[in-house]
Amino acid sequence: MKNILKTSNLNIGYKSKKGVTTIAKDLNLNLGSGKLITLIGANGIGKSTLLRTITGIQKPLSGNVYLNEKEVSHYKPLELAQNLSLVLTEKLPPSNLSVFELVALGRQPYTNWVDSLSKEDVEKVHEAMKLAQIEHLASKKHFEISDGQLQKVLIARALAQDTPLIILDEPTTHLDLLHKVSLFKLLKKLTQETEKCILFSTHDIDLAIQLSDEMIIMTPESIVQDQPCNLISNGSFNNLFKDEHIIFDAEKGKFIVN
Repeated sequence: MKNILKTSNLNIGYKSKKGVTTIAKDLNLNLGSGKLITLIGANGIGKSTLLRTITGIQKPLSGNVYLNEKEVSHYKPLELAQNLSLVLTEKLPPSNLSVFELVALGRQPYTNWVDSLSKEDVEKVHEAMKLAQIEHLASKKHFEISDGQLQKVLIARALAQDTPLIILDEPTTHLDLLHKVSLFKLLKKLTQETEKCILFSTHDIDLAIQLSDEMIIMTPESIVQDQPCNLISNGSFNNLFKDEHIIFDAEKGKFIVN
């Protein structure tokens, strides 16, 4: 397993005129190739801030983020886009793009625009669509497909970008259970078949426990990373929610309402 991204004594948060707001301290995370890693935590805990910081969108308060042994802040934008792809939950801007054209945008770090696709680029797009199981949607306009299908299209775009690390911010939001399970299984399959590392934040904790290789748990007290079975045995899920009516059943491996 190759280490793709790591953080060293990373402190994340915000600076303003009123001072510094620290969200988390001394983070030492490791994201390895071929791993499906989920990031979980209560609303407002700082998951998006962590993702923005490790992807270089937001500067850390202190500490370092290394991508393929090089500090993220030292990458030029084009070079970073060839090493890291990001899938956000934001709505797409109005356009008339087909699914194929939307996936082909993933090749922009190499071509700068869809019209200049080489034979290799077209092959990469078709390969990404095949991996994401959306080949049958190629000619559809992106606004003609379901939310679940669109998520797979955006994942295919990230695959076409051909980076060792893919990061997704809550990709299962607004999906029903059937499509959530389908998406989780697709992401798991992709890590196994491509050896890429996929990190994504999610509120679907029960599914994450069942299908993740590793999980990162954010609480006000700490951030821990480990395999789900180890996190269950050491009680890491017990303090995830500060509510006496929500408890974690270690034997069942899921949360229950008391």
